Amino acid sequence: VQLVESGGGSVQVGGSLKLSCAVSGYTFSTYCMAWFRQTPGKQREGVASIHIASGRTTYTDSAKGRFTISQDSAKNTLYLEMNNLKPEDTAMYFCAADGWWFERSSYNVWGQGTQVTVS
Repeated sequence: VQLVESGGGSVQVGGSLKLSCAVSGYTFSTYCMAWFRQTPGKQREGVASIHIASGRTTYTDSAKGRFTISQDSAKNTLYLEMNNLKPEDTAMYFCAADGWWFERSSYNVWGQGTQVTVS
């Protein structure tokens, strides 16, 4: 199983980015996929998660109303659309699969991360 993130970059405050996570060797079928983010010296935190079978989603409070997680099972891709970006959104963003909501230790597969910088 391999997860490859893309779409990160540098953006001005108030701007938008759409992250993609290309999935190979894994079937979109059960449990959850999620986006986490991490800054130096801090624990990796859940930003958005989606239950694959039901499509239910959840967001951390700071992401609600600004971020949207979605999946395209035909393309085997997970997305995170981020709008109205703030400096505090600056972090390395990671895609994760085969876990449960924001329980970091439950995820078995992680991507290598993509950097988002907001200034």
